[in-house]
Amino acid sequence: MKRMHIHVGVEKLDDSIKFYSALFGTEPAKTKDDYAKWALDDPRINFAISTRAKRGVDHLGLQVDEAHELEVLRKRLKNADMSLFDEGETVCCYARSDKSWVTDPAGIAWEAYQALEDVQLLSDTVVSEEGACCTPETKGRPGCCVPSEKAVGCCG
Repeated sequence: MKRMHIHVGVEKLDDSIKFYSALFGTEPAKTKDDYAKWALDDPRINFAISTRAKRGVDHLGLQVDEAHELEVLRKRLKNADMSLFDEGETVCCYARSDKSWVTDPAGIAWEAYQALEDVQLLSDTVVSEEGACCTPETKGRPGCCVPSEKAVGCCG
């Protein structure tokens, strides 16, 4: 089963947690000093906010429950002639995940991923204050790590 993912950058985390908790009718499933996430069933969405992301919509995605669902999504993206960046297993946004990235024709970063487990780190690599995770648009930005064959984590 799939769950829509939206990550929004906010300026004041506490004010935003209060607003979105009222909007969704529930408290976040996960909170950190710079991050909060709601895992909602109605609507079925993984909605995250952080003070590290650019303000507004940072990226969108589809979260899957099973590895075979992720492979189906990856094939769809490749068949759509999209340039797919397979990140593989990585730690980003307080979770270890298997993920891939594409950028849609409008320039919006999308991730297709399976969350494998919660972790206590934002990332297993150094990520700049300019982004929550190194999406395709931020790779190579000064202060953000640049992808390489030996790199690991969200900037790997």
